[in-house]
Amino acid sequence: MDTKESYSPLRPLPLLIFSSRWLQLPLYLGLIVAQIVYVFLFLKELYHLVAHANEFGEQQIMLVVLGLIDVVMISNLLVMVIVGGYETFVSRLGLRGHPDQPEWLSHVNAGVLKVKLAMAIIGISSIHLLRTFIEASRIGTPDANVTSEGVLWQTIIHSVFILSALGIAFVDRMVQPRH
Repeated sequence: MDTKESYSPLRPLPLLIFSSRWLQLPLYLGLIVAQIVYVFLFLKELYHLVAHANEFGEQQIMLVVLGLIDVVMISNLLVMVIVGGYETFVSRLGLRGHPDQPEWLSHVNAGVLKVKLAMAIIGISSIHLLRTFIEASRIGTPDANVTSEGVLWQTIIHSVFILSALGIAFVDRMVQPRH
């Protein structure tokens, strides 16, 4: 018996509804363009770091490096959304057996993708919060980019991200069938 399910041609309305998933293709292509912009931003910041390494103090170098890490994490988030979203909602990529296939892609579904995205957002938020904490030593000075109220709000928002991710993971675990 054939292991692949056979399918019959869809009636016009179900075919239209099913085919509408391809409307997401321009969105994923747009995210690829956004990733190209992030690569440009990364290279620009890296050049800025290298060109001014002799002039920067340790704290300023650390802030620029955290900015670079932030760009990388956002780029990783874009890859997860582009690859995982396309594979989950539009069409299979056909990467089975490809040596560069991401390990997580073989078991991606909407729930796994949500948890991975939530964790990536927490990572990005952590970098922003760390930058804020480093800059907090300048609170009260004229060149301060941060206020004590800003630190408090960023900490609260970061905590909400963590609680949201825990909630998403908990709900995803509840709806997963038991093995």
